Amino acid sequence: MITSMTGYGQAVLENERFKVSVEMRSYNHRFFEVMIRMPRQLLPIEEQLKKAVQKQVNRGKVDVFINIEGEGLVKKRLDVDWDLFNEYLYTADEMKKRANITGQPSVDALLLHEKIVSVHEQEQTDEGLFSILTKATEEAANKLVEMRQREGQTLFVDLKTRVEIVNKLANELTQYAPKVAEHYRTKLQKRVEDFLQGQVEYDENRLLNEVAFFADKSNVDEELIRLDSHTLQFLKIIEDGGVVGRKLDFLIQEMNREVNTIGSKANDIHISRQVVELKSEIEKIKEQVQNIE
Repeated sequence: MITSMTGYGQAVLENERFKVSVEMRSYNHRFFEVMIRMPRQLLPIEEQLKKAVQKQVNRGKVDVFINIEGEGLVKKRLDVDWDLFNEYLYTADEMKKRANITGQPSVDALLLHEKIVSVHEQEQTDEGLFSILTKATEEAANKLVEMRQREGQTLFVDLKTRVEIVNKLANELTQYAPKVAEHYRTKLQKRVEDFLQGQVEYDENRLLNEVAFFADKSNVDEELIRLDSHTLQFLKIIEDGGVVGRKLDFLIQEMNREVNTIGSKANDIHISRQVVELKSEIEKIKEQVQNIE
């Protein structure tokens, strides 16, 4: 089975402390690449999570989004500058004495004073969180692969249909191409006869040599044989499945090469039209192949 590089997977797991959501999206890419967006406190297990994805995905760009609900990953505590606090109290007492003011300083005001009280954050790690996060990543990757496989089956049907169209067009050329030289001989002979109007005899051997030269120059048998070989290989590869995107991409280049050569040799309007149709179908196949793992 061939696999698409386009897919989506999501998993949500929770325990008594955390709820973890992992969402994945994958796109076509020449190589394998993972980008994880998650709280920075989880950086110690980033490589572990990437390996969990890579176990199931061989090629493509994968974006991973991680969201965590529950107990905070950052522990916060208040730090008090007690020397400054005492200095504020002493100064407040002095102010009250001088101004003859009664009452006590507001503790709330001192708590909110950023010079006296500051909030200190300390990152926490949790093995339980790491474990559930790894499981959620593996589950999301499973679902991602399942969708990529379903997309791959759709691609398989489309590719097989289009390759069969290429084979049909090539077979038509195989049947038609040998007739081109005979058409050319008849056409050339008529032109010579019309020009001479039957008044002067012409060298028939020279005419036949000209036709033979034309036939040799415009012969596309080798290109059609190679094109047939490429399409057979293409069909076998997609039926065998696996990580085959690069192989198929190479075959598409070779198919294009053969068709371009046929087009350059074409001295017939029908062959030229067939070449245009062939190139159109091969281009459509190429577009689909770009998305195969």
